[in-house]
Amino acid sequence: MEFDVVVVGAGPAGLAAAIRLKQLQPDLGVVVLEKGSEVGSHILSGVVVDPAGLDALLPDWRGHDDRPLTVPVTDDRFYYLGPAGGLRLPNALMPKLMSNHGNFVGSLATVSRYLGRQAEALGVDIYPGFAAVEVLYGDAGEVVGVASGDMGVGKDGAVTDGYTRGMELRAKYVLVAEGARGSLAKGLIRRFDLDAGRDPQKYGIGLKELWEVPADTHKAGLVQHSFGWPLGNRTGGGSFMYGMEDNLVSVGFVVHLNYENPTLSPFDEFQRFKTHPMMADTLKGGKRLAYGARAITEGGWQSVPKLSFPGGALIGCAAGFVNVPRIKGSHNAILSGMMAAEHAVRALDAGRANDELASFEDAWRSSAIGTDLKRVRNVKPLWSKFGTMPGVALGGIDMWCEQVFGASPFGTLSHGKPDHATLKPLAEVTPIAYPKPDGVLSFDKLSSVYLSGTNHEENQPAHLVLADPSIPIARNLPLYGEPARLYCPAGVYEVVYADEASKTEPRFQINAQNCVHCKTCDIKDPSQNITWIPPEGGGGPNYPNM
Repeated sequence: MEFDVVVVGAGPAGLAAAIRLKQLQPDLGVVVLEKGSEVGSHILSGVVVDPAGLDALLPDWRGHDDRPLTVPVTDDRFYYLGPAGGLRLPNALMPKLMSNHGNFVGSLATVSRYLGRQAEALGVDIYPGFAAVEVLYGDAGEVVGVASGDMGVGKDGAVTDGYTRGMELRAKYVLVAEGARGSLAKGLIRRFDLDAGRDPQKYGIGLKELWEVPADTHKAGLVQHSFGWPLGNRTGGGSFMYGMEDNLVSVGFVVHLNYENPTLSPFDEFQRFKTHPMMADTLKGGKRLAYGARAITEGGWQSVPKLSFPGGALIGCAAGFVNVPRIKGSHNAILSGMMAAEHAVRALDAGRANDELASFEDAWRSSAIGTDLKRVRNVKPLWSKFGTMPGVALGGIDMWCEQVFGASPFGTLSHGKPDHATLKPLAEVTPIAYPKPDGVLSFDKLSSVYLSGTNHEENQPAHLVLADPSIPIARNLPLYGEPARLYCPAGVYEVVYADEASKTEPRFQINAQNCVHCKTCDIKDPSQNITWIPPEGGGGPNYPNM
C-alpha cells in the first residue's frame, strides 16, 4: 500500500500530524496505524491539559458539541506530604509556569478519540488494531515505510487457521508517534545514532486509577499535586488527584525510574499513597473504576534525540517532550505533530521524498516546545542529585531565575547515568516492606490489571523477549532480588520456586497476558536483557477514559 505519509501511533502527536497534513494538503494520502483495538484504548495520562496545542491545531474546538475538555481548573493546590498530613505550598511561591489556571482537567484518551474523529472527517485513514512492528528501508538505507505485524501466528511460530499476513505500508515520509520508549523509535535512534551528544533519556512510571466518589467529597476542577510521602528523600516522584466531571476523580502516582532500591515497588507505593488521610477522605465510599500504568519521558531538553532521519521524524513522547515539573506533555506532543507535518508538506511540495526533514530538527528548539523545555531543564537533574527536599527547592529557585532573568545560575546540568544503571545491590539497601492491600483503598496487582481491560491472544509468540534467559535467575535474583517482579505494575514477571518454603529451584516466569504495555521492563531492567516488542494488534489494555 502506498501513501504520502504514514503515521505510527494514534495519540495526540500522531493525530495532530495527520490533521495538519490534511489541513495543508487535502489531497495527500495519509494513514495512521494504531496498535490498540481502537483510538484511545492505549492512551493513559493524568491529565491536566494545557490547551495551547488544541488551540493551535483546531482554533474552534471549544465550540464543538463533542469537545473533549469541559472542566476548567478552578482550584490549584500543591502539597508536601508527611505520613499523616501535608503542608500546602502557597501559590504565590510558584513560578508562573506552574499555574494550572486556564488549563482543563480531562482524559487524554477522550482527547485522542476526538482528534481521531477530526482526522477521519478530513479524509485520514486510521487503522486501529494494526501494530507497526518493522521499519522498511530503501537501497540507500532511508526509511520508506513500515510493516504491520502478522496475525494468527502461534507460540511455536507456526501459522494458525486465523493467519493474516501483515501489510507493507510505503510512504514518502514516516512520522513515528509511538509514545515513550516506542519499539520502532528505539530501533531508529540506534540505527541513525540519533542520541549522539545527548544525555540518556530519563523516565518515570505513571500509575493511575479512575474513581467514582460521593458527591460531597467531589470537586470538579480541583487539581492537587503533591510530593514527599510515601517516597523517601532519595527517590524522586510525585502524586496527583484531579476532579473530573460526573463525580469522577483521577488519582495517580509517578515514580522516577532512576530509583536505587531494588525492593521498591511503584505499584505498592501508589497503593500506600491512597491511604494518606488527604486522599482517603476523598476516596472513602467511592468505587474504583479503572487502572493503568505507562512510562513517561522525563529527560527533557538535554535528552531529546535528533528528531529527523532519512525518510521521517520522531514526534511526541517518542521524542520526549514532557515538561517534568508541570507534569504536562500533550500540548507539546500536538505542537510537534503539527510542526513535523508542516515541514513534511514543504518537502512534498518541493518534490522531495524519503530524505531528511532537517528543517524540522533545526526548528523545534527555537519553537514554543523548545522554550517550554529549556526553562525547566535543570529541575530533574537537581532533584536527582540533591534528593527531594533540597532538589525541589533548588528547582524552584532555578525556575524563578529563568522567569525573572531568562537564565539559570546552574547553566545546563547533565542527567548522568541511564535509569537501568542506578539500582544498588540488595546488600547495600534496606528492604521495603509493604502492607497488605485492604480492598477498600489499596488493592493487589491482579485485580488492578482486570480493571485495565487488558487482554492478549494467548497463542502468539512472546512479546517480552529475553536476550539471555539465564540472567534473571543467575544474576538479577542474587544481586537485586530480581527487580522485574516489583517494578512491573501488572504482575507480568514472577520468580517461582519448586518449593516455596525452602526457596529451591527458582524459575523466572513471564505472564505476558497481564502486560499493560507500560514499557518499564524495557527501561529499568539492570542488564538491559528484556526487550518489549508489539504483540498482535488489538492486544493490551482497553482504557475507557484514562
